[in-house]
Amino acid sequence: MNKAMRVFILLTAITLIVTSGGIAQNLPAHLTDKEKALLPYYTPQQSRGITTPPASPIRNVAEWEEMDAVLIAIPYYEDFLTEVIRYTVDECLVYLYVDDSIEVNNMLIGAGVDVTNVRYLQEYVNSVWIRDYGANSVYTNDVDSLLLVDWIYNRPRPEDDASPAAFASVFDVPLYEITSPPTDLVHTGGNFMSDGFGTAFSEKIILDENAEVDQYNQTPKTEQDIDNIMNDFLGIDNYIKIENLPYDGIHHIDMHMKILDEETLLVGYYPDGISDGPYIEDNLNYILNNFNSVYGTPYEVVRIPMPPSQSGTWPDDNAYYRTYTNSLIINNSVLIPTYYEEYDTTALRIYKEAMPGYRVIGIDANEVIPASGTIHCTTHEVATKDPLLISHQRLRDQTAYLTEYTIDAKIMHRSGISNASIYYKNSYNGSYSAVGMSLSNPSENIWTGNIPGMNPGDSVYYYIEATSVSGKTQNRPMPAPEAYWAFKVLNSTSVTSNNLDNFKINVLYPHIESTTITSEIVCSKETNIKLDLYNAMGQHIQKIHNGKLPKGRALFYIKTNELSSGVYIIKGINNNNNQTAKFVIR
Repeated sequence: MNKAMRVFILLTAITLIVTSGGIAQNLPAHLTDKEKALLPYYTPQQSRGITTPPASPIRNVAEWEEMDAVLIAIPYYEDFLTEVIRYTVDECLVYLYVDDSIEVNNMLIGAGVDVTNVRYLQEYVNSVWIRDYGANSVYTNDVDSLLLVDWIYNRPRPEDDASPAAFASVFDVPLYEITSPPTDLVHTGGNFMSDGFGTAFSEKIILDENAEVDQYNQTPKTEQDIDNIMNDFLGIDNYIKIENLPYDGIHHIDMHMKILDEETLLVGYYPDGISDGPYIEDNLNYILNNFNSVYGTPYEVVRIPMPPSQSGTWPDDNAYYRTYTNSLIINNSVLIPTYYEEYDTTALRIYKEAMPGYRVIGIDANEVIPASGTIHCTTHEVATKDPLLISHQRLRDQTAYLTEYTIDAKIMHRSGISNASIYYKNSYNGSYSAVGMSLSNPSENIWTGNIPGMNPGDSVYYYIEATSVSGKTQNRPMPAPEAYWAFKVLNSTSVTSNNLDNFKINVLYPHIESTTITSEIVCSKETNIKLDLYNAMGQHIQKIHNGKLPKGRALFYIKTNELSSGVYIIKGINNNNNQTAKFVIR
């Protein structure tokens, strides 16, 4: 048998594996063994869009910005995806790739889903993993025209790979393709997250999959080649790549990390020495030691547990890769995968503390996690065509006796900004007052306003509202006034010296309905700290942390529903400093 005939037979086999008369197969997020064998012979489909970079400067959209739509492919996992759709339709349009729109519509109505915002794309797909093969939203000139950018999906699934063209046509948005030489790039959305200002994160599998021509029949590329493509087509000028994790079989960063806003990383953690735990810590330390947020400050890190199986096993013992970071932020809501109550309650509380005022919804992901993905993997958001951008570095705790607290924000709309205001209050149940903002730096689109000085011990809650010349109004955080930023007015500065391993413990404002206390540790530099919780009698209650903390701010969460009423003390110790902070459970 000659080579041409072998290739023909293998390509025919691919077609039979990934499609069957247009009916999608129950394919996992990872490569199947048959796909691995056929991959060297697979040639991705020809480009269906524009293959030259956009002429105008571009900005990749962050997940927490305003979205007009979410894309979902629903050939299987119907029960799980029905719940995702149920809550997503409250926030935006939902476009469904389906084989039979009537059948799916009846299924959703039968499940009590409001289908008013559901739209159907009668298009065949191979799998549900639209995060990986869907196109990414970018804007020209920060807030001007919406474009979609597609790459080569790293699976031999041709219908998946071709699907962005159908949506781009229906949504009437230009589709740019990085699928033709010399800019043919193999990538996945699950291994890509960005801050909306040119910084993005991925695992290094992107280097592996683009290094050799015989994997996807694309032209081989160096890391610099990849960086250039990402900059030209997605506006990424700071591309951070971390080591692949050994037990995450798909090597997608969204399985253990998520950007919550411009300066906050949500990072999964395992018990000491378990599974991918040590590798996650190494990657996190690499990020914190080498990169800052868009504001030039260290990233804030919020930790969230990576749950084991109910029998107590972990991925290094063949357990499924359960994760809470594989969530979807969609306008005013956050959809979070759940597994079982013991860990779910903690994860949901962590999201509520980190994103106060957002509607936080848990969705049972036990049906889908065996296939190596959950909510983020099976959804893909599409940005609004009329963006009003508000970017603000929230105020941290402030020193008392200041006469005012200055608020700066980058605010942009293509028609211009008519006005902007800060809304603030100094008690959780109080009413908001407004103070105007003015354009203080026109070249950078910075608006500035001032919150009046407050008393020591006050907790200040605030948000920003802006209106464009065209009449559009937007809040940040988006769900405000239910959502807010907050800071506490302290009697003294938190950290006074950069020469010693100084740190400060603050007990932050709990939500009124919260059953957790948030402890904030602010370090002058990277240091080893031992944190423990004691009761008023000096009895040790629990270990909070024992190990290295980065320079800047770290948050830890203490379950109050496991504590009896009384006074509790958080004690922190390192080589140069002892600190305590008290809180009361009533």
